[in-house]
Amino acid sequence: MRYLFLLIVAIPAAEIAVLLLSGKTIGVWPTLLIILATGVLGAYLAKREGLQTIRRAQEQLRHGQIPGSAVLDGICILVGGVLLLTPGFITDITGFLMLFPPTRKVFKLFMLNSIRKRIERGNIKIIK
Repeated sequence: MRYLFLLIVAIPAAEIAVLLLSGKTIGVWPTLLIILATGVLGAYLAKREGLQTIRRAQEQLRHGQIPGSAVLDGICILVGGVLLLTPGFITDITGFLMLFPPTRKVFKLFMLNSIRKRIERGNIKIIK
């Protein structure tokens, strides 16, 4: 429930505050240009990183390996791309962090720990 509150109320309110502050500090047009530029750059980066991840997953499958890391990369790239297309500086920063491979590792570790905890609690069952 806490996360839902953050997604629906707190994050948009923070985004609006940062956008208003930015508009007041550097002006409305530069703020709009930055938002549009991050959206275009984000779409390009998400496409590039996504294609690389798909190729890596296909290569792993060809060698009989399970592409677990590539799947987590794909989830991070998808979420990062969506965040970059969402107007706002906070979501843009988070989106860029999810797209760049060095910082994406932190998000992947968080997802792995979350999945591991759910398995240990019995919320997720693995059938062999």
